Amino acid sequence: MIPQLIIGISGGSGSGKTFLANQLTQYFSKHQIAQVSLDNYYLPLDAQVKDEQGVENFDLPEAIDHQRLYSDLIKLTSGKSIELKEYQFNQKEVVAKTLTIKPCPVILVEGLFTFYYPQLSKLLDLKIFLEAPEDVMLKRRIARDLHLRGYTLNEVKYQFEKHALPAYKKYILPLKNQVNLLISNQHEFDESLPLLCDEIEQRLKIVSRQ
Repeated sequence: MIPQLIIGISGGSGSGKTFLANQLTQYFSKHQIAQVSLDNYYLPLDAQVKDEQGVENFDLPEAIDHQRLYSDLIKLTSGKSIELKEYQFNQKEVVAKTLTIKPCPVILVEGLFTFYYPQLSKLLDLKIFLEAPEDVMLKRRIARDLHLRGYTLNEVKYQFEKHALPAYKKYILPLKNQVNLLISNQHEFDESLPLLCDEIEQRLKIVSRQ
């Protein structure tokens, strides 16, 4: 089935983008929703921009292969499946899995710069922006990167303060006024998730009649 609704989720690092995307994927059946993460479109390590300390900065728009992402989304909207390697971040010893994403009625695109690239932004039927206090985002990033991505505490704090936070303020936050839905995620999605799922279902009904 050719996808009928493309949803974009953006927000700062640690705002809960992937968590919300996973919650939505669990709510809908696997035949209804296809999840596409910008994390899996990072350019190779040797192509990343380094800061003045020689540390790769993954929190820049040019860190993402957005042309390939756009091409893959066009394939999905044309009813074609796509394949890509799951990005492993700092875990060099882990063999990357090959992901096969099949076209579905809903395509869910989540990542830092989902709204930044004009070509990609124009494809989105529904834009969701997640916001959270800076201290909350840092705590979540520490919990995630220490246990799942193999970084040290000092590395996480450095990347957040020198890369993630400046990028959020420069590239991501200014686009907040262009979204359809703004969700505050200081705690959990207990109240907003059912409302969001209902909104998606209503939009699906509308486009299915067109």
